[in-house]
This record gives sequence, structure tokens and C-alpha cells, in this order.
Amino acid sequence: MAETDDAPAPTTAFPQASTVTDFAANLAAVQATIDATALRAGRNPGDIRLLAVSKTVPEERLRLAVQAGCHELGENKVQEAKRKVEAMADLDISWAIIGHLQTNKVKDMVPFAAEFHALDRLKLAETLDRRLQASGRSLDVYVQVNTSGEDSKFGLPPAAALPFLRELRAYPSLTVQGLMTLAMFTTDTERVRGCFRLLRDLRDRARDEDPDLVGPGGLSMGMSGDYPVAIEEGATVVRVGQAIFGARPLPDSYYWPSAAH
Repeated sequence: MAETDDAPAPTTAFPQASTVTDFAANLAAVQATIDATALRAGRNPGDIRLLAVSKTVPEERLRLAVQAGCHELGENKVQEAKRKVEAMADLDISWAIIGHLQTNKVKDMVPFAAEFHALDRLKLAETLDRRLQASGRSLDVYVQVNTSGEDSKFGLPPAAALPFLRELRAYPSLTVQGLMTLAMFTTDTERVRGCFRLLRDLRDRARDEDPDLVGPGGLSMGMSGDYPVAIEEGATVVRVGQAIFGARPLPDSYYWPSAAH
């Protein structure tokens, strides 16, 4: 079983966006859902950021999305992101890496990434910090926690999250913004909700111990199939791909590596 980042409920189909008008309509629909869900939950819609997941989407379609107002893009794979960054350097885009990162790819990511959503081990933190300091810059990071307990997912076990946050103090170029998780891929909303609640509880425990451990205390959680539930449970960043760009031609198991292997 492979890790997923943007899986809709199994019965959901998202049509392909192929024009600026299509993208504008999809972005407006997602934003309307964000706003309405936040208001129902007693939250300020302005506290929730939409990060469009552009993995596997070719440059020509991304340019249409940017024309429609999409300026923050999240990619899983560094090499794919690097190609797009170079090809689209003429556009105003902020790039995030949201997928599992190998240490040998850090050198390629540091020059362009504005944020990283999948920090889950000290060796990676050390490598990032060394490269960032050499480049004279810092990087916003989210610590990934495996809240579903699935072997197929990357991320720290929940019990290891707070000790890991404490150790990150040794790496001054890493600016912790909060925590990130991938919920269980299921139509059982309560099981999905449980993953999000666990991340929020971990954030709150870290704040109780020392607010500096989690910086602003952001929660990067929720994707095309479950982002309203994530918002209800406190998400501050939702990572939405297929609801904006359309269904991908292959299943998520093709795009995501499996931690079990």
C-alpha cells in the first residue's frame, strides 16, 4: 500500500481543467468551500491557506492555473519541481515541497523551495540546516506525523513528535511552522477526523510545553477528498490538487513512494 497525498473519496471524480476559465471556476469553488466550512466551524476563513498540489501537472496547464490566480504550488518530487521552477521562472510562483525527501535531493531543493511540509528525521534536518546555512537562508518547515499508524506512510510516530521538535532547536535555519499529516484513505469520515484531531492535539501539547516548539502552530492537513473535515479540526493549510487540476491519470500509489518498502 502506498502513501497518498491528495486522494478523494473513492467515488469522487474530478474533471480535467483545461482553460483559464476552468481553473478560475475550480479555485473559486474550493475557496468557497473553505470559507463556508470555516464559518460553520466558528473559524476565520482568512486563517486557512490553500496550497495547490501541482504534482504531475504539465507546465502548459500550470501556466493557465497561474493566470487564473494560483500562485502557491506544492510538488512531491524535487526533480519534477526543479524542472518546473526553471521552466516557469518568468512567473510569480511560490513553491513548496510536500513529499518525502531524500537527503541527496536537498541540494536541489534549497535554491527554490519556500517551504517544506515533510520533515520527519534528524538526518534530514541536519542536511537541510547545513545546506541552508551555506546558502545564507532559512526555510519554513512542517514536521510530518503519521497519525494513521499505517506502515505505508512516512512521518514520525505521534509519541516521537514532541521530542523531535525539541531537537530541532539545534538547527537555526529551520523555521518550524507547525505539523503536517496525511489522513487515512477511507470513506469513514470519523477515522479521517481522528487523524486530524490527533495532529491538533499534538500541536496543543507542544504549545502547552513551549509555544516556540511549533512556531505559529500551523496544521498542514486536508486534501481534495477530506479538506472540509480538516478545516473543522483546525487545519491552517489545505493541500488540494485534483479538485483544482482534475483527476490524475494514474493512482496515487504511482506518484508516492511507500514507507513500507
